[in-house]
Amino acid sequence: MLRRTLGVTHYHDTQSPYTGRIRHMTETTPVHQLHPETITEDALTSLIREGARKVLSVALQAEVDEHVDRYRSVVDDAGNRRVVRNGYLPEREIQTGAGKLAINQPRVRVKGPGPGDEELKFESKLIPPYLRKAKSIEELIPWLYLRGISTNDMEDALSALLGVNAVGLSPSSIVRCKKVWEGEFEAWEKSSLSGKRYVYVWADGVYFNVRLTGERACILVLIGATGDGRKEVIAIHDGMRESELSWTEVLEGLKARGLEDAPMLAIGDGALGFWKAASKVWPQTRHQRCWTHKMANVLNKLPKTAHVNAKKLLQAIWMAETRENAVRAFDVFAATYGAKYPNAVACLTKDKDEMLAFFDFPAEHWIHLRTSNPIESTFATVRQRTSRTKGCGSRTATLAMVFKLALCAQKKWRRLNGHEQLGSLIEGVQFMDGINIDAKGEDAAA
Repeated sequence: MLRRTLGVTHYHDTQSPYTGRIRHMTETTPVHQLHPETITEDALTSLIREGARKVLSVALQAEVDEHVDRYRSVVDDAGNRRVVRNGYLPEREIQTGAGKLAINQPRVRVKGPGPGDEELKFESKLIPPYLRKAKSIEELIPWLYLRGISTNDMEDALSALLGVNAVGLSPSSIVRCKKVWEGEFEAWEKSSLSGKRYVYVWADGVYFNVRLTGERACILVLIGATGDGRKEVIAIHDGMRESELSWTEVLEGLKARGLEDAPMLAIGDGALGFWKAASKVWPQTRHQRCWTHKMANVLNKLPKTAHVNAKKLLQAIWMAETRENAVRAFDVFAATYGAKYPNAVACLTKDKDEMLAFFDFPAEHWIHLRTSNPIESTFATVRQRTSRTKGCGSRTATLAMVFKLALCAQKKWRRLNGHEQLGSLIEGVQFMDGINIDAKGEDAAA
């Protein structure tokens, strides 16, 4: 009997876009128990689907009314309005996270030929032509793949998540989606970075349930912050764990794509491979260790009975208002635990300078610079758990799925706090304890 598992115990997480019936599954729920024939439609799911259909219908009506009203002054020679309502398009079904919805979309007619006809034509932004699956479904397919669900089992899994009437999600259609995404990834991987400037970059290696062929089982991800404070995915690459060689390939690849300016600050965990590669390829770039990873590593070397107090002392370091206060907090931690737990103190203090680099950048940016969370949160629900699946995933397909998830997440990322300060950084303005030194001097003189 075929048994594959859906690891979805973390789907209550706020980063996950999917809710509803998925919550009924656990780490040990076998896919064969989720076959469409065994799934029944519950009243709550039906109510949610009907509500979604009604809300969408009202929104479509409002969208059409707004378009018709916008061009009410456009008339023909007889004084008749050219842009008018004209019944409904044939009913069609769209697969959404709430299940299959039957849609009756209002139709708009542009009467007679005339100037500006293209502008007068109506095209729904809510439901573009030929749309058959909501964007959330495009996120769900790569999510399941990276959790270790094979293409053949995907239809059963999607039926369990989206309802018994899920259509258009056969293995062949999923294969077609994968091919399209693979093509998009290959084109993106070769896209030019000429003229781009990334002030900050976040780096991390991500492991997934799907087992790749060979030993290159780690996906290296790099995110950059542009001069206007927007975060972008700039590299996705498979590597030999998180080795220096693999990260060097990534960074040299960015140069080959036209990226000339090195970032001012790189943020990542304690994986030595990235830092060695960054020091060679971007020698002028400052290093900032991720405080989330560092705290976890330090607490790992302390007994649980000490965790509550240790967390407070660690927070006092990275939440300090000045570097001087942070250094004092370092000393307090060392004095408190140095005698009994020297390994914990050594773990903290060995990267002291790299832990405090953020103090030389605008204070508004500190919340973004102290952690590699942009990458952590993007792949939180698909990171490797206790074991991998037996089947191998192809390198190209896995990279394409990671790319698709990352781009979906990128659309939701907000700009950096205080992004106006990035221009000053690029111009060479110095900051100390988060404050513009030149501005501070001017205020003192005044």
